[in-house]
Amino acid sequence: MTAHDTASIATDDITDPPLRPLPGRAALLLEEVDAPPRLVAHLRAVHDVAARLVEWVRRHCPSLEFDSEAVLFGAATHDIGKALHPAELSGPGARHEAAGRELLLTHGVPAGLARFAGTHAAWATPGIGVEDLLVSLADKVWKNKRVADLEDLVVARLAGADGRPRWEWFMALDEALTAIGDGADRRLAYQMSHPLTRR
Repeated sequence: MTAHDTASIATDDITDPPLRPLPGRAALLLEEVDAPPRLVAHLRAVHDVAARLVEWVRRHCPSLEFDSEAVLFGAATHDIGKALHPAELSGPGARHEAAGRELLLTHGVPAGLARFAGTHAAWATPGIGVEDLLVSLADKVWKNKRVADLEDLVVARLAGADGRPRWEWFMALDEALTAIGDGADRRLAYQMSHPLTRR
């Protein structure tokens, strides 16, 4: 796979499904690590869902403070370790998590941004940030997977930020995630249309 192919998957206009391009820095990193096409497609789908979540939270809970750029970068790079462990693109495994964090650090990414490679599957860890929860949520709901304990943690942050009762936030978040989940089949088809390995 050439760098141009990676850049194309990461940044070209896509209308079916409509997916935002990856941030330039993330796209460049994926080129540098020679990421497999399916990985780049996956990261683009998760990044788009993360952007939709960020927009929703900003609109519905402006009092919740978080770094939206960190969420978007984290979503765009959270699985970068699968470039080193490509078997985990089509099967289970968690070796990509620590490997991804180290890979990002090696490429000069600050620890505060590299952390998402390790935290996207560890949302129950004490001290986890709102940004980490949103990346984890995007990584589930892009394929319409609902994880109750993760969603409860997000609801708690929303309720804690503006004082509205948790049940109201639960209903609002459920509606938003249901709407996002409706596009899962198209996102999955897009991801699966890309090969697992570089040609």
